[in-house]
Amino acid sequence: MDNRAIGIFDSGLGGLTAAAALRELMPMENIIYFADSARVPYGAKSRDELLIMARQDLELLASFQVKFIIAACGTVSSNAAHIIESFPVPSLGVLKPGIQAMSRIPGDAPLGIIATAASIKAGAFRRELERLCPGRRIVDLPCPDFVPLIESGHTGADDPELREAVEHSLAPAKEAGVSALLLGCTHYGIIAPAIRDFLGDGVELVSASKSAAQAACERIARLGLTGGEGGETLYYTSGDAGEFSAAASGLLGLEVRARHLPAMEINGRYGDSF
Repeated sequence: MDNRAIGIFDSGLGGLTAAAALRELMPMENIIYFADSARVPYGAKSRDELLIMARQDLELLASFQVKFIIAACGTVSSNAAHIIESFPVPSLGVLKPGIQAMSRIPGDAPLGIIATAASIKAGAFRRELERLCPGRRIVDLPCPDFVPLIESGHTGADDPELREAVEHSLAPAKEAGVSALLLGCTHYGIIAPAIRDFLGDGVELVSASKSAAQAACERIARLGLTGGEGGETLYYTSGDAGEFSAAASGLLGLEVRARHLPAMEINGRYGDSF
């Protein structure tokens, strides 16, 4: 029995969807969640910056002696998969679990992918889905407006700014008649009701967060790392701890008290203070 924590990181609030999904599957596991809110959105960063930041985030969680890490960020997962998969602490991203779930959607109607601009530019989501679903039409769309809106509190399905952004961003997916849409950025699960309102109930929304949580649960069991007591979650953010705590509490429906960790410079590294 291994009671060390599971580490989860994201650029901000989005990874909470993965943390919540993991908590449902593994209620007694300890979790350490890190939101790099001072550097959100990751989707606007260059690939070189993302590679550095991915390693920094992994190293930060490793400094807590975690037993497993979920990179709950589609942008990192699609740009730094090799770093995640080769990290000394067993780790996974949200890209492959999400795509594997999409590949099981029956029929021959088009499949949609939405993610940050950096994720779509990297092309990893599309390449992996094309490999698993050869010949099927794929519509992949960048949605750069979503994360800033979510991080600033525009999350309700009836929020005018969010509705406008959803309609503008997802019009091509609706016109193409996609049968399923992968929420390739973990933030997007927070606004799933607004997305569903626009696309209709006939389009299946596939959560990269939930898919990654399920994959993590299975891999942790295979590695013999399952814990049996605890069930505590510690939250850290590189941004304002009060602001993050309030937003996370509202999203999760429970009291969150995050602690502040300073943001790293792009050329910096996490040190012994962590």
